[in-house]
Amino acid sequence: MNRRCAWLLPALLVAMPPAVWPQSDTSAPARRMRQPMQRAQPADAAAPTPPATLIPFVDAHAHLNDTAMQLELMRQWGATQAVVFWGGRSSNESVAQAARDHPDALIAFASISPERTAYRRAWTEHDDALLRQLDAMLATGAYQGIGEINAVHFPSAGFDETDYSPLGPMVTGIMALARKYRMPVMLHVESTRMAELGELLARFPDVPVIWAHGGYTPLFLARRMLERHPNLYYELSARTWPRHPRSPDYTILRDGEKVWPEWLQLVEAMPHRFLVGTDASHRSLQSDTMKFASVQNFLAQLSPGAREAVGRGTLLGLVRRR
Repeated sequence: MNRRCAWLLPALLVAMPPAVWPQSDTSAPARRMRQPMQRAQPADAAAPTPPATLIPFVDAHAHLNDTAMQLELMRQWGATQAVVFWGGRSSNESVAQAARDHPDALIAFASISPERTAYRRAWTEHDDALLRQLDAMLATGAYQGIGEINAVHFPSAGFDETDYSPLGPMVTGIMALARKYRMPVMLHVESTRMAELGELLARFPDVPVIWAHGGYTPLFLARRMLERHPNLYYELSARTWPRHPRSPDYTILRDGEKVWPEWLQLVEAMPHRFLVGTDASHRSLQSDTMKFASVQNFLAQLSPGAREAVGRGTLLGLVRRR
């Protein structure tokens, strides 16, 4: 569990005519695709192999670019189901179709996230036509949640910063639709907007919010937000990786393998508020294998009761599959 991994760089669409919001991106030259960051590997490094006894879990966070790869990784690593949403080579439509084709395994979420250049103008100008498009998608019944919505995402290579207020009309409009359809929202909001995120949660106490990567917050902020907001759920994808390419502080592992005791204490105290995920995106089998292995490593360190809640029960309850 101490091997280095490739990091997948988020993608952007090339701008399209106003008021046109595509559901797919079929031309590679038309957008900056996510590319793996190649990192040197030890010559004798061996790929992680599944443990003899797999711990069943539901993957709360997968960008569905390759359905066959996702399903095979799930089979090998004990993921019985996965929440899936678009990636650099997919769309809302392709995600919904994959969930129709594999209804027992894939749980589709719909997204209008602003990292797609074609959507960003609507976010900047507060154009509710984009919200009406999301409403129409949700009305089909093909989706069981909304997300990932990158409202506040710090910049990284290949990913321009997004910084939209959690109290702005786009996020509150998304929350209103989640209330209408009684479904969870997966929000990516990092630490610069904590007060606004807290107010948003208070305004919509009946809407479950899955906090993608837990906003990469430190332990004390994680505890504070969870204690104050019972509708907030802390999602751990990328936090269980042996190391994170953006910051060494983002992993909750103290040595690339063992979880910090203080984080274990918090998870054990509030197991029904935590979820696990891989953040798989199918750019690199090696990288995605590391991500699935990291979830097994994390779950193995929990008590049996917490393991069941964090691994499966919490998420299945949110999407009403229990």
